[in-house]
Amino acid sequence: MDLEAEYNNRARVPGHPAIIAGWIQDSAAFRAAHPPEVLAYGPGAREVMDLFLPPEIRGVAMFFHGGYWQALDRSAVSHCAAGLLAQGVAVACPSYDLCPMVPLATIAAQAEAAALALHARLGRPMVVSGHSAGGHLAAHLQARLPADVVAAAVPISGLFWLEPLIPTSINTALGLDAASARALSPALLPSPGRPIHAVVGGAESPEFLRQSAQFAALWGGTSEALPGLDHFTVLDPLPDPQHPLTMRFARLAWQVCGHL
Repeated sequence: MDLEAEYNNRARVPGHPAIIAGWIQDSAAFRAAHPPEVLAYGPGAREVMDLFLPPEIRGVAMFFHGGYWQALDRSAVSHCAAGLLAQGVAVACPSYDLCPMVPLATIAAQAEAAALALHARLGRPMVVSGHSAGGHLAAHLQARLPADVVAAAVPISGLFWLEPLIPTSINTALGLDAASARALSPALLPSPGRPIHAVVGGAESPEFLRQSAQFAALWGGTSEALPGLDHFTVLDPLPDPQHPLTMRFARLAWQVCGHL
């Protein structure tokens, strides 16, 4: 198997720069229309989150940006909160430090700190989500934090076994070896026994399709591949309040907050 071809999504989707530029433009417009509360969860410049609050909170979600733990920040995914916010779900979008400036274990710890800070702010259980590397962080949180903090997860195009990344160019910044990759692989942790719905684009690589389907089954959850969507367009449904994926996500958030 050519693991570089399977996991190097930017190489697989040559049009990704325009897609990411579109995210940033849409996110800026969304923040202008819905100015967030900026909540710090640590002392670092990137240890902050944007918190979008609806008039009445029916549920809580946290959404982590992707970028293979080495690119982007929260300003690239604000638009992903639009659909949920319209359904009464408060959405927090954290930034975090990036590899190689910090190791991946530090990013995982920052994600935990972000979720605990959001729980301290709102006092309600949340659904954790995120795209690509952010999907990994969502699964990590579900495994590591108690159910009254993280009650469910919706990872999107996530990575749950990290060892396949070791021989790829992606690992240049990550610096993973077999031991650290295993320690940071959610799929090797016991199932927390909570709802999880893993989403992937139907046009993604076989390895991304495999990881989502097998991981969800391993943890007793569900999964779906969205037809025709690649690793970047897989986020297209989230700004739409009525899209089936947004509605499924919102109902899960309502359910864990007792508002279904």
